[in-house]
Amino acid sequence: MTVIAKAWHSASRTDAGKVRSGNEDAILDRPELGLWAVADGMGGHRNGALASRLIVDRLAEQACEGPLATRLAAIRQCLHDVNRQLSQALTVTTDCPDPVMGSTVIALVVADDRAACVWAGDSRCYLWRGGRLYQLSRDHSLRQQLLDEHAMSAEQVAAHPAAHALTRAVGASERLQLDILEFETYPGDTLLLCSDGLYQDLPADALPAALGLPSASLVLRRLFDEALTGPARDNLSAVVVRR
Repeated sequence: MTVIAKAWHSASRTDAGKVRSGNEDAILDRPELGLWAVADGMGGHRNGALASRLIVDRLAEQACEGPLATRLAAIRQCLHDVNRQLSQALTVTTDCPDPVMGSTVIALVVADDRAACVWAGDSRCYLWRGGRLYQLSRDHSLRQQLLDEHAMSAEQVAAHPAAHALTRAVGASERLQLDILEFETYPGDTLLLCSDGLYQDLPADALPAALGLPSASLVLRRLFDEALTGPARDNLSAVVVRR
């Protein structure tokens, strides 16, 4: 096997949390291919778990060689194919009265000194660089839309009963819209891919405190320890990637 990303190291974990009996999240952790992803399924455990697993399994099958643009195009096509499959495959039956089968996705791909994150939904990508934290992804949620449109104050949005509703997801509609951010990487960079179950209940200082630790495994352990001391009402998933 050709090793694409020798300089990168990663650690990953997923947990059902304290409330839900099943886990609809799925993770992809392939540092040797320079490819990582977190997918957070929706549509009830059976459908959500199937959707998120399909995404990461199909991403793992993508060609891992070539420049970033080539790899990025393959990942985009893969996600569009999965979206088409999910939107066509689900039918309303007595066993499945709610026709929902979809998933968020946040994927990271690296090639040489360049990287790109690709996403749909509210799973996130953070970058820790030079002692500063940056959120690279922007949520596809009603909350973020209302804030962007200045339709409500932050306090009003926080109290909105549908604030966490997604405006984009793989499988949610016939046409998938993906956001993509390309950027340069540098030695010492640490990236965090995570589902909303991890970040939503963490205090503001938890991410910087964890991401400054000396290894990906220590970062991951600190984040999950902190999240699981809280309510952990949702599934928790994260991949920590360090150059």
